[in-house]
This record gives sequence, structure tokens and C-alpha cells, in this order.
Amino acid sequence: MKVFITGATGFIGSAVVHELIGAGHQVVGLARSDAGAQSLSAAGAEVYRGDIENLESLRSGAANSDAVIHTAFNHDFSKYVANCEADRQVIEALGDALAGSGRLLIVTSGTGMANLGPGILATERDLPASSKVVPRAASEEAAASVAARGVRTAIVRLPQVHDTVKQGLVTYAIQVAREKGVSAYVGDGLNRWSAAHRLDTARLYRLALEKADAGDRFHAVTEEGVPVRDIAQAIGRGLNVPVVALTPEESSKHFGWLAPFVGRDVPASSVYTRERLGWNPTGPGLITDLENMRYFPD
Repeated sequence: MKVFITGATGFIGSAVVHELIGAGHQVVGLARSDAGAQSLSAAGAEVYRGDIENLESLRSGAANSDAVIHTAFNHDFSKYVANCEADRQVIEALGDALAGSGRLLIVTSGTGMANLGPGILATERDLPASSKVVPRAASEEAAASVAARGVRTAIVRLPQVHDTVKQGLVTYAIQVAREKGVSAYVGDGLNRWSAAHRLDTARLYRLALEKADAGDRFHAVTEEGVPVRDIAQAIGRGLNVPVVALTPEESSKHFGWLAPFVGRDVPASSVYTRERLGWNPTGPGLITDLENMRYFPD
């Protein structure tokens, strides 16, 4: 299958490229820079020059493929709401090229989209909250919009995706701990984040590509909920800094834009995903990767 991948040179997308090529698929990867194009070529992918801000180039890339996997997202959180709305436009553009064709569009979202409240385990069957409440839900709203126009869509919801280099939002928590000299959590720190290893996540995208039905939602979740206090303690050990508990008011000043995320309890299940796709993650857990990463470059 010829698959067009946005975000093909990114943390998750590059792993998806290798996974698909290893399984015998032909990959066309979106590349904005010469360095990105070189990395795609080295991986055995066809290079498609463009970026997610050029909607017409996205339409052309999608039109010449058998399926599309959309992993690109602008992670400048100072413009989070605007970036979520920009992602809506990207998905609409990709849908323009696929409408009525029966070709699959896989959209990336997050496991916290349903905004269920503390203590409730999110499942694949939970519908997303409005993007007015959870901005990232704009991606799933766009998927529903293009599905109504005859696009076969599926959604992959991501937790904190990690290896020993990056760990989703945890990467930003490490940056804050390094800058402030303390690793922090909010309240008792028992609120939880779900997690999955990067390579397990890439394998899930491949299985979704090969097996998804229209309207499927999948959770790339290996660990349903890792307490944020455990994460903060692992960071503290890695950086050799104290670990402290903050009040919600203190959290805002300490974490900045990250504060609303640090305090959330967003456990998630992947029971349906595992049964539906035969997905059996085998990678190390989040804390293991945090214990084995290099906090201080040589």
C-alpha cells in the first residue's frame, strides 16, 4: 500500500515510517527541510516536499496515495489553541482529496479528549468533548466532518509516547525541573498519565492502517495510568534535584503553560484496541525509560 505520512520526520512519524517500510508498504513522507528529506530517503521512503501550512500540497500528496496517516502537529504550546484549529484545517484538506474514494485517513488525537473527570478510565468508545472545552478535540471534530463527506476515517489517540530521548509532555516537565532546580508535582501527585513506548505506538499505526474500519478509535496505551508523583520522582533522581509538591496556585507559576496538564488525572484503557487489532505492546514502561535516559550529555 502506498501511504502518505505527514509528520514523517517527527518523533512518532519517523518510527511509523520505519514500521510501515519494514512491513512492505510504500511510504511517501512529507518533508519541509533538506535534512528531513535526507532522513526519509535514508529510511527508504519517497520524499514529498511541503509542509502542513501548504494545504494545497497536502491535498496533492493525499490524492496520489492509497491511504494517509496524519501525525504532524505544531507543538508550540504558546499557540496551542491556534495550532489545534490549524490541525482542523489540515484534516479538512486531506479529506478533500479522499472524499468518496474509500481510502483510509488516520487522524492523530489524544487520550484525554473526553474530559471525563478525575478517576474515570477513558475508553475508545468515549466521544470527545467540544473543542471549546478541550482544544485538541478539534482534530476529532474535523475527522467527523470529513467522514460525513464520505471519507473513511480512523483515529489513533496518543498518551505520553516515550523512549529514552523524549517522553511527550514529560519532556517539558524535565525542562522545567532543570531550569527551576526542583522536580514538582501538584497536590498528592496521584493523578495519572497514560503512556506507551514509541515503537509500540508505531506498530499500532500499522495495524490500524491494515485493519481499521470506518469510524474506529484506538488508544495507543500500554500503561493505563502512571502517577505524576512517580514521574516527578524519576526526574528528580535523573537530574539530582529535590522533588516537591505544589498547590494548584503554585503550579501555575512554576509550570507556566504546562500547569493545566500536570494537574490532570487522565488514565486511559486500550482493551478494545488490543482485542480489535491484536496489538500486544512489548516496550519498556515510562519510568524505565526515564531511569535510563541521559539527563546530562557528555
